[in-house]
Amino acid sequence: MDLGRLCTVRELIIIGDQLVRHPYPRFEGRAAPHATLAELRGLLEESPGTPGRRRCLAALTWIRVGADSVPETLLRLALIRAGLQEPQLQVPAQPRFRWSPRADLGYPALKIAIQYDGETHFTPHQQRADQRRDNVFFAEGWRLLRFNQQDHREGFERAVGQVRSALRLG
Repeated sequence: MDLGRLCTVRELIIIGDQLVRHPYPRFEGRAAPHATLAELRGLLEESPGTPGRRRCLAALTWIRVGADSVPETLLRLALIRAGLQEPQLQVPAQPRFRWSPRADLGYPALKIAIQYDGETHFTPHQQRADQRRDNVFFAEGWRLLRFNQQDHREGFERAVGQVRSALRLG
């Protein structure tokens, strides 16, 4: 709420996505998100007249559980802004299995998986793990699109075009 009057709606969505995302306990030392969507909604309902409240309410409609990084949120927002259907987040390659590898974003009905690979994905260890993850998607018949920091720097313009093409082929 304190940031509502200082930030854009886009910035509030980024913050909100980070507040509600599920943490990775082995890396973060916590098992619960910082807040839930219901808690954020409740806070806004209890704060009529607070400066920035309208902006926070606008952001709340676009906050989603499942974006693990700021670039993932920005990629999702770029796809929506371009008029594409909103992708799902943390999409399993094999929904019937509890421990299935997941794509950061995707369109399960069309078997389109989208990964954003930040800097940690370029270590030899992580590249091996990502290769194994990707092979599960390929074996299940998914199309996989991978984007990185260069796409982020370009505002995901090329990424949007590639996703649009994949959706057309759908």
